[in-house]
Amino acid sequence: MSRTSRTSRADQTEEVVRLVHDVLGTDVVGVYAHGSAVQGGLRPHSDIDVLAVVRSRTTAALRRALVDGLLTLSGSGAAGGARPVELTVVVASDVRPWRYPPLCEFQYGEWLREEYERGETPAPEPDPDLAVLITAALRGDAALAGPPPAEVLDPVPHDDLRRAVAGGVPELLAELASDTRNVLLTLARIWLTLTTGEIRPKDAAADWALTRLPAEHRAVLAHARAVYLGAETERWDGLLPRVRAHAAYVVTEIERRRPRPR
Repeated sequence: MSRTSRTSRADQTEEVVRLVHDVLGTDVVGVYAHGSAVQGGLRPHSDIDVLAVVRSRTTAALRRALVDGLLTLSGSGAAGGARPVELTVVVASDVRPWRYPPLCEFQYGEWLREEYERGETPAPEPDPDLAVLITAALRGDAALAGPPPAEVLDPVPHDDLRRAVAGGVPELLAELASDTRNVLLTLARIWLTLTTGEIRPKDAAADWALTRLPAEHRAVLAHARAVYLGAETERWDGLLPRVRAHAAYVVTEIERRRPRPR
């Protein structure tokens, strides 16, 4: 079956879970959904987000096998095709007991496709963003295989969650011109999480932020939200001069709430 003909989110998720088991076998402790699928439903531009917990370190060959399978399973989501897949693998002892920053054993996302198609294979590395991902998996409580996530993962301390979301801002700003919609929505979500402690879908975070933005900064986020929901075609030509001013305003709000260094 080609990537473009695979349209069922449930079927695609099952294929990802099957790939994890085929490659990692009995080392798999559990597989968990997180992200939009468990935070209010997938949107037209949502990824399928999956976290796998394993018992021991992987080899480069196993990580390459996961990459090769995901290059086939994961798509752009365009024209009814397969959705993008984000698969993260952690070793149980790296995240329980919890420590910050945690170690990510493996990650696949469509933003890494070009590197992986060139033959690069991901290596384990510290990843503060796992604080957000694990929190979302625990709150979503959606086991795709294995025991409930609360039996496998420790809760993330609130301060570590706040440190993680704030820490991703510089990388986001570097992609503002190339990935405008996603960056704007993610900045809104960071602002919300630092203010309320909640992790909500991107469109819900945009709703929250739109009620707090000055009038001159609302149009760009409203467009990003509408595109994310499939209500508008993505066009930034007329709004581009206002994008950086909007981002600067939101970053200022984020900085006001950023946790102080320990």
